[in-house]
Amino acid sequence: MRSLLILPLAAASLFAAEGYSDTPVIPGQKWKVHDIERPQPPRASREQLKCDTTPPPAGAVVLFGGKDAAAEWEPDAAPTKKMPNPSVWDVQDGAMVARGNSIRTKRSFGSVRLHAEWRSAKGYDADPKKKSQGNSNSGIFFQKTYELQVLDCWKTETYADGMTAAVYGQQPPLFNACLPSRDWNSYDIDFTAPRFKADGSLESPARITVVMNGVKVQDGTEYIGPSTHRKVLPYKAHADRLPLGLQWHGDPVEFRNVWVLEK
Repeated sequence: MRSLLILPLAAASLFAAEGYSDTPVIPGQKWKVHDIERPQPPRASREQLKCDTTPPPAGAVVLFGGKDAAAEWEPDAAPTKKMPNPSVWDVQDGAMVARGNSIRTKRSFGSVRLHAEWRSAKGYDADPKKKSQGNSNSGIFFQKTYELQVLDCWKTETYADGMTAAVYGQQPPLFNACLPSRDWNSYDIDFTAPRFKADGSLESPARITVVMNGVKVQDGTEYIGPSTHRKVLPYKAHADRLPLGLQWHGDPVEFRNVWVLEK
């Protein structure tokens, strides 16, 4: 049996202050959404961890290869007074840097295999005040609906179902497989889209398997519904193919070598 890391008192106090004690219980589990009592997953051995920099295989759609972000991405935001000109993210030193607004692919996808590499904006060592959900927060969204969390949890902890490689608000990863802050991390993701019946009811849920830095951290995990914050939402029928999304959450997280194979 794997030993589990218990949430430090200081961290528990921090999360309690965020007000997550009144969230609903996750269906099929004993834990509430963002439950501060939920144990942290064990850390993977440092020797196991290595960012996978595999180049795109034949037949893959290259969503970002280090140069032009606008070729495959567009802003996922409508103009507002505060943000009159939402835009695609900047490219610096071969990386796409999150800023200003979320983005989505111009193409639409269903079930896919996705490879993405990312690293934290600054990391705990550069800014130790960045804690919990404030440490290089982003996310990968499948069909604009189902999130896999991106977060720097090398030295900081957050609620287990919102940490790095969590099915956000639903299922923590099997391991904390983060590399040190500012090192590149890799996600190799197998996402199976949900299926809906003709009457709009759910036939089969979305599922996800994730290998992070060479370690399997999600193994056929089923989404209980759309990803959201502090809530449990039911499935609602949607199109078979929808854009992929990358989230802007206030931190300039960097992405590179993003490619996808349709299943």
